Amino acid sequence: MEHPRPPDYSSVERIVRAEMASRDKNREPHLRVSEKELLKGVADNPPVIFSHAATELGHRLNHFNFNSSSSEESVIITASPMPQFPKRKSNLVAKLKSPEVFEQEEAVISLRSITRTREETRASLCTPRLLSFLRSLIVSRYAVVQTNAGASLVNLSLEKSNKVKIVRSGFVPCLIDVLKGGCTESQEHAAGALFSLALDDDNKMAIGVLGALQPLMYALRSESERTRHDSSLALYHLTLIESNRVKLVKLGAVPTLMTMMNSRSSANRVLLILCNLAVCPEGQTAMLDANAVETLLGMLRGNELDSESTRENCIAALYALSHGSWRFKGLAMEANAIEVLKEVEEKGSRRAKEKAKRMLQMMRAGVDGEEDEEVDWDRGLESGGLSRTRYRVGGGRNMNAANSTTF
Repeated sequence: MEHPRPPDYSSVERIVRAEMASRDKNREPHLRVSEKELLKGVADNPPVIFSHAATELGHRLNHFNFNSSSSEESVIITASPMPQFPKRKSNLVAKLKSPEVFEQEEAVISLRSITRTREETRASLCTPRLLSFLRSLIVSRYAVVQTNAGASLVNLSLEKSNKVKIVRSGFVPCLIDVLKGGCTESQEHAAGALFSLALDDDNKMAIGVLGALQPLMYALRSESERTRHDSSLALYHLTLIESNRVKLVKLGAVPTLMTMMNSRSSANRVLLILCNLAVCPEGQTAMLDANAVETLLGMLRGNELDSESTRENCIAALYALSHGSWRFKGLAMEANAIEVLKEVEEKGSRRAKEKAKRMLQMMRAGVDGEEDEEVDWDRGLESGGLSRTRYRVGGGRNMNAANSTTF
């Protein structure tokens, strides 16, 4: 049989067009109505998936700083903005808890940078979750992680509202471990953090109870000047309360501190601590036993002090030792204190003159053979600008200097 011949193209086109016209006449109204409704619905209520994709795209483009020439992407980014900081914060926390060291490094370096330059973020970043992950990195065996984690903690601690949170989150034992065996820069940050945290009165007792006093004493002999500086100021603020003064005396700190008085670089900072220790009976006895009266008078007599604030602190320490102590009177007489105190009364600063005058009055009562008068030491201390617990020493105006320092 012969194969049928294929129809010519023109006849096929006529048949198809006729069929299409017939179908369109029956179905066109229904199709067009549904299409119009669908398009109208899309315009009024864009799909959720479109909105979500726009958000993700916008965040990613902003995060990586891509510049797109697509007008469509520009519309998407501006149409559905997303706050950047919460997302960045969650990424930061995710990297802090990551087991990968390179992600930990990225996280602590970023955290250090943010908390150094953006003060307003310190309070918002100091959350229990972030602190829990940061605490583990403070004692990391990797020096870069450990150092930047410590610096980040110092920066966070500069916010007053964060200080108690940090101590209650368990950082003090970690800082003690770093102070004992961390790398040099990490030890500097650990000392700085303890100093910053000790500024809050609610933290002083807790830091002492947790065992920071002895490591801070060891840190006074560190090779790093910053570590020595911050450790001494941390001890100064910690010994503003009675319990820490007694603890430090029982640890045998007084003989060590008296030995360090021979160093000009550390004498003034050591005097700050000794002024506080001299207030409590245990500290006063330990200092008198360590020949503090003769040592302090010798420093004043030899003009070895390099600043007026150091001289004021030296007089303040002697004045604290003289509080209600007849033993001080005998030791001072043996060391020819009257001559030294007369010179201070004539040439010293206003505060030093006042203290020297009161000590001379007490000593002269015995020298002239007059009956010793009862001295109102409480009123004397108050009128001299001091109290039983806090001494207005010459270096006091710089005590909080590190509280505005970032790393």
